[in-house]
Amino acid sequence: MVEDRRLGDAIAYVILSIGVLIVAFPVWLTFVASTWDNATIINGQLPLWPGPHLFENYYRILFVGASSSTREPVASMMLNSFVMAMAIALGKIVISVLSAYAIVYYRFPFRMAAFWIIFVTLMLPVEVRIFPTFKVVSDLSMLDTYQGLAVPLIASATGTLLFRQFFMTIPDELLEASKIDGAGPFRFFKDTVVPLSLTTIAALFVIQFIYGWNQYLWPLLVTTRDSMQTIVIGIRKMIVTSDALTEWQLAMATAMLAMLPPVLVVVLMQRLFVKGLVETEK
Repeated sequence: MVEDRRLGDAIAYVILSIGVLIVAFPVWLTFVASTWDNATIINGQLPLWPGPHLFENYYRILFVGASSSTREPVASMMLNSFVMAMAIALGKIVISVLSAYAIVYYRFPFRMAAFWIIFVTLMLPVEVRIFPTFKVVSDLSMLDTYQGLAVPLIASATGTLLFRQFFMTIPDELLEASKIDGAGPFRFFKDTVVPLSLTTIAALFVIQFIYGWNQYLWPLLVTTRDSMQTIVIGIRKMIVTSDALTEWQLAMATAMLAMLPPVLVVVLMQRLFVKGLVETEK
């Protein structure tokens, strides 16, 4: 039995290693391409090891910019994407927690109707309502602003549903004990509900941060100045129609930099993220 278990473990590790190689190999090629000159990439002579232009390419793309396609440095694009992603993630969490708390713990007319109306909005993604949303943002003079990038995307039916389901698992005895101690609704929310929801909040934060960071269509519409474009838009502008005019080493360096913040968020919040997804009892 011991030998069979070792053989099974060995097979599992081999399969896992192959899967990791398949997923990691394109990332490695992207990093390697970001360290060579453009001629090496265009000629199809790209080796599998890093080249001599690592610091030159990354310094240029971070602080100087690429070419006539996008003169803005990537550091500015990353700041715009970070502000947008943080605003969307935090805004979605605040709105979702408050709306779910009101639906679960307050008794008011049409409470469930309000919840189902929120739930139905899951069938209305940004692409469906993008033109009326753009018209409202334009009329409010929010084009080329952080508010215009983030505010239309912060409402979240998914977050409301997630927190509602979690709040319904909180024992009613905690609410009764809080009332006996003289705590009002806000104190119960602050001292009991929020601390119990930290793992759920962390899980939603990771998901929504990545969602905000990877936004393409909405920032493409509401930003007209290069100084307000996000890093996803910047990558698209670097890849022009003609391969000969595309500075592929800079585009690859930008792609590598674009991966870092989401990866760091997932790594730093991994434990809370996993607990928030799999933990059902508190």
